[in-house]
Amino acid sequence: MEVEILHLGDVKFEAIARGHRVICDQPATNGGSDTGMTPPEFLLASLGTCAGYYAAQYLKTRSLPADGLRVRITADKLTQPARMGHFQIEVTTPELDPRHYDGVLRAVKSCLIHNTLLNAPAIEIAVNAHAEAAIS
Repeated sequence: MEVEILHLGDVKFEAIARGHRVICDQPATNGGSDTGMTPPEFLLASLGTCAGYYAAQYLKTRSLPADGLRVRITADKLTQPARMGHFQIEVTTPELDPRHYDGVLRAVKSCLIHNTLLNAPAIEIAVNAHAEAAIS
């Protein structure tokens, strides 16, 4: 998997994956023009859409309705070091027989992003500087 991030100026960035493009920005109160979600909002969106995908797959494989499936994600902003904590995932499904509640819960707990956050990955950071090509 790969995503390329391009700086568009000020605090605005474009993320590109497989030809898809999204804008990441900051609210005006944080020096941005509020033209896109912030990085923490993208993280919540990633977790929420992954949880939704797994819930929808559970419903689909059992021929259960998925219309109205919604996921709401919240997290607290913590400091020292700056990070997000206490994530809450709330999945709202169409009306289901109660015997499926545990199945939806198990499915959502199988989410790739959920499991990545629970099992902190190694993160390597490299800083590369390049000289701009001279214009003749």
